[in-house]
Parts: sequence; C-alpha cells; structure tokens
Amino acid sequence: MNLPQRKFKGKFITLEGIDGAGKSTHLSWIAEQLRVHHPEVVMTREPGGTPLGEKLREVLLRQTMHPETETLLMFAARREHLDKVILPALMRGAWVVSDRFSDASFAYQGGGRGLESDKLEILEQWVQQGLQPDLTLLFDVPVAICKQRLSGNARFDRFEGEQEMFFENVRSAYLKRAARYPKRFRVIDATQSIEQVNKQLQHIITSFCL
Repeated sequence: MNLPQRKFKGKFITLEGIDGAGKSTHLSWIAEQLRVHHPEVVMTREPGGTPLGEKLREVLLRQTMHPETETLLMFAARREHLDKVILPALMRGAWVVSDRFSDASFAYQGGGRGLESDKLEILEQWVQQGLQPDLTLLFDVPVAICKQRLSGNARFDRFEGEQEMFFENVRSAYLKRAARYPKRFRVIDATQSIEQVNKQLQHIITSFCL
C-alpha cells in the first residue's frame, strides 16, 4: 500500500537540528501550542518512540559500529516507530510531533558519516513508502555555539562526542535538505533567546494550523 495515497486526518511535524541546537527544549512548548487547535497531540522521538526503538536507541548512542550498521538500525527503529506510533496516530486524527525523523539520517549518516545518498533514499522509500512530514522545523545554530551549549554535559553519547567537522557536515547536509524541500522546511534561527525562538515558532505554527 502506498502511504501518501491514504487520507490521514492528522498532521505530522518533525523537529530537526544538530546536537545542541535546542529543538528538544521547545518540543513540549510546540505541542502545547498545537493543542490550542487540536485536541490530541502525540510527542515522540527518534531513535526511539517504541519499546523496541528505545532499546535500539541505547545501542545506537553507546555502541561503536560500522556506519552502514548504524544506518540500518536507525531505519529499523523508524519502521517500528511508524507502525506502532506515527501511522495509528495520524489515522485517528492526532497530530504527531517527533524529535527527529528521516531527515536526521540524511544529515547524520549521510552528511556526518559520508554514507551515499542513494542508499539512504532506497531505505527511505522502503520504510516510509513516500510518507514525509507535513512540516519540518529545522533549528539552525553554528557548530561552535552548539558545542558551547553541550559543554556542561556530564556524559556525551556517541554522537554528541563527535569532532567539530562532523557537525559542520551534518549542519551543511541539513541546510541542503531544507533548500531541496522548501515547502516542507522552516529554518529557525536558534541562536536567539528562548523567547525570541518561541516568537518565530508561534508565527509558523499559527500559519500552519489555520
């Protein structure tokens, strides 16, 4: 069955950005804003979102592995996430807000790890069958600022501990992705204060919900 041909009652919003960009800080706030317009909003994350996905998340964040193994596990967790959480919610009319989705694979495994885009596109089509978010909020911050924000972390995961060039490549891949899909992406200047970022988000969310 081709998923895009199905008429979903709900909408699918994703938050993207490099580690330290601040997207997770705003996740609950965005969900609360959406609840003003829609009674059921489901918050979730990747990798994770399901019992199996959370187990895979722990492996992905802590265990060293080949980039292709990493990519396959990401998409395995995503397939479970779609089946158990995202698609059922959209079909019953809920709005889904996810901290990361497949754009993260193109940024981290593609841009960061250097995996060929054609391999990612094959996995994306196989797992998602053409399904894409209705709106993607890309929290964009220079790498140096993100590193500073993360400096107080007591324990880095396997991604947070990567070198600066890795994150430069990830950020570049995200911005290229946003330029390729301008109708879906909204780039947020996340260098500003939380209040100023919220103002940007409020304008976008209000326009999207109307």
